[in-house]
Amino acid sequence: MAKPPATPPTATPTMLRRVNAGKVLGVLTRARVMTGTGLIEATGLTRATVHAVCNDLISMGWVVELDPGRTSVGRPSRRFEYNNNAGYVLGIDIGASKTTVLVSDLRGETVAKAGRSAAGVKTPVERTEIVHETVIEALASAEVSNEQVLVAGVGVAAPVDREGNILVDDEFWRRFDGDLAKRLTELHGWPVLLENDANLATLGEHWRGEARNVDDLVVLLAGERFGSGLMDSGRLLHGSRGGAGEMVFLKLIEGVGDTHGIARIARENGTAAVADPAVETSLRTLADGGEVTAEQVFSAAAGGDEVALGILQEIAARTARVIATVGILFNPELVVLGGAVAEAAAALLPDLEKHLAGYTSTPPRIAVSSLGDAIVSVGAVRHALNYVEQHALDLELGCRPS
Repeated sequence: MAKPPATPPTATPTMLRRVNAGKVLGVLTRARVMTGTGLIEATGLTRATVHAVCNDLISMGWVVELDPGRTSVGRPSRRFEYNNNAGYVLGIDIGASKTTVLVSDLRGETVAKAGRSAAGVKTPVERTEIVHETVIEALASAEVSNEQVLVAGVGVAAPVDREGNILVDDEFWRRFDGDLAKRLTELHGWPVLLENDANLATLGEHWRGEARNVDDLVVLLAGERFGSGLMDSGRLLHGSRGGAGEMVFLKLIEGVGDTHGIARIARENGTAAVADPAVETSLRTLADGGEVTAEQVFSAAAGGDEVALGILQEIAARTARVIATVGILFNPELVVLGGAVAEAAAALLPDLEKHLAGYTSTPPRIAVSSLGDAIVSVGAVRHALNYVEQHALDLELGCRPS
């Protein structure tokens, strides 16, 4: 016998209070000053509810009530402003070769940034220590204490489910000294929100990048490997176990065959060209006997080097197959190329668009990210701010959620 459908949870006063506080804060964080009437119109809440919520938030320190100013007729409107100095959030990008930490106020403005290379790191303890030291450096630069940090968003190169969990057998965990989120909380005291790096890149683009006002979106991190974040109608897609957007399927795509990203292909093909004494290319001079970098390939191509131009044409053809496949599967309005290679990848756009036109009659628009190597950490800040807005009633200054 089939089970009856589950009964949705009953909306309790505490739950409604939380939701309403989130609505008001969501509006105030994006506006400088709002009147009570403006908040009523923006949130759809009643006047009594708006004023009750604002009174709660003022008493907790989240909102400041401003002088209503002079008015010639009637009672002056109450004016409210978000207290963006009530606390801070962190956006942490734990990449394969580097950790980046942003310290942000509660409007999302960067207060400090720190980055440390993980080159030469060999043990899980050392890798965890790099993250810890980068956090300490960023906080010191911002003159912010651990007690002032409300939450940290952390981007990792691993599938993460909707609850922020990584599969315990994922390769990512083996790089660190135990449970990374738990360890950071033990060291610093603030809660840690894990999320997939490409998902955070998508949040960052949607918030501060090329995809503002675009709700059907794919962001491709295209540096050493391809990874994608998917947004449908403004909502991130995770899948049942956090695997939505994983690019292992590229191994099955003719003309692609693996998940190697633009930077890796450029570097490997450039190095192979330089190793062949029969090939005449300026890359040999640029590399000066060392391994060719992706940046050198793009630079040589910009200077008209035929070998480098040929490498970029191959990369464009391969990347177009990746974008076309993702475009056909998910039908996004926009695909953004992100990561450290994004700025240089602008040179690929004409060839990408030409190839795409041959693969599908309705290709998505393509853009390159303007967020550079901060794309994941910016998204991590947005992830943390979303949490703050939703849990403000649990995050009174000096308190931590249980």
